[in-house]
Amino acid sequence: MEQMDKSYIISQTEIFVKEQLGQDTTGHDWWHSDRVRNTASAIAEIEKADAFICTMAALLHDVADEKLNPSKEVGLQKVHTWLTSHLTDQEQISHIMMIIETMSYSGGGGEPMSTVEGQVVQDADRLDAIGAIGIARVFAFSGAKDRPIYDPGLPPRDESLKEEYRNYSKGTAINHFYEKLLKLKTLMNTTYGRQLAEERHEFMLTFLDQFYKEWNQGDK
Repeated sequence: MEQMDKSYIISQTEIFVKEQLGQDTTGHDWWHSDRVRNTASAIAEIEKADAFICTMAALLHDVADEKLNPSKEVGLQKVHTWLTSHLTDQEQISHIMMIIETMSYSGGGGEPMSTVEGQVVQDADRLDAIGAIGIARVFAFSGAKDRPIYDPGLPPRDESLKEEYRNYSKGTAINHFYEKLLKLKTLMNTTYGRQLAEERHEFMLTFLDQFYKEWNQGDK
């Protein structure tokens, strides 16, 4: 595929993703996809991964997210239909779809990525879930799902059970740090992804320390 064709397809993909996610208020909006794309590009350069595959998968990954569709199958079909109308290379389509199908956290129990491109995009997505932006996103998501900020009487759940993890009526924003976010550092695939995760992980720990300090300010 010529470079100009790739640039055109990427620009069309951007338009499509903005149409699909532009009104999202849960932290899975266009800007999340854009950040994941940019981070994936940076990691891909170091890891010598296919930049086009990484870019396309990063941009499209949340269009298929089951949290934003009636089901995972409906979301994946939406992405597949769009890809087949814009790409002719079946290997590229299959590769992008494989990444999107595999990259979901799903309680941390999903299949490992089989390609370096998949590892790159998965790391980029996980990096956007931690650090300062990750903190902002978890509270945005919790507010959108009517979950409280914190309840000392409600301990974190064992989110390894996917069905329970997807039950958003339970849990709190603070619990989500322990159910998912603080685990992501050890799940990074690439060396550079692990390096980037260190600082963001430490920032979350600092935030939690300050949160509990303020929460318990009046306790004797």
